[in-house]
Amino acid sequence: MGKLFYIMGKSASGKDTIYQKLLEDPEFHFHRLIIYTTRPIRDGERDGQEYYFVSEEAFQSLKAAGKIIEDRGYHTVYGLWRYFTADNMDLENYNYLGIGTLESYEQLKKYYGDDKVCPIYIEVEDGERLKRAIAREETQEIPKYEEMCRRFLADSQDFSEANIKAAGISRRFQNTDFITCMSDIEKHVKSVLYC
Repeated sequence: MGKLFYIMGKSASGKDTIYQKLLEDPEFHFHRLIIYTTRPIRDGERDGQEYYFVSEEAFQSLKAAGKIIEDRGYHTVYGLWRYFTADNMDLENYNYLGIGTLESYEQLKKYYGDDKVCPIYIEVEDGERLKRAIAREETQEIPKYEEMCRRFLADSQDFSEANIKAAGISRRFQNTDFITCMSDIEKHVKSVLYC
């Protein structure tokens, strides 16, 4: 019986780097849960790698076909951007690794069951996160600082202590020292898989 390990945390907390390292670990043999988005692709991203980049029309077609587990819409300064998960995993035979929000985590737990979905919650002090977010945005051909600020502020509400508690997340991984953080996460994953 497979598990879905689901990485969450505020923007610029290091989720993507942790996700990539876990995917590369041959001990775990994770399959990737790739979610969908209607937002524009960023420099360096590839369709089917970080996300499936689709149109609003494609989202509506999948929804009409009953293929969407959960979806979120964000009103950005560039218009409505959707992020959503479609039912395309084989949890009977494989372990998966995903990345997303508290809201999507709760919907996945509701859909697949508490015993199938395992949270990996990443934390970084807000000042450090802001520095990381600015540095990342500076690498874009056309930086979107307004959207970066909107997302940074929205994370304070989305990942409030009350919401973290309501989602049933009790374990948190501090990403102040990457090597220590990764070691702690790997030990946790092993304890879930091999107990």
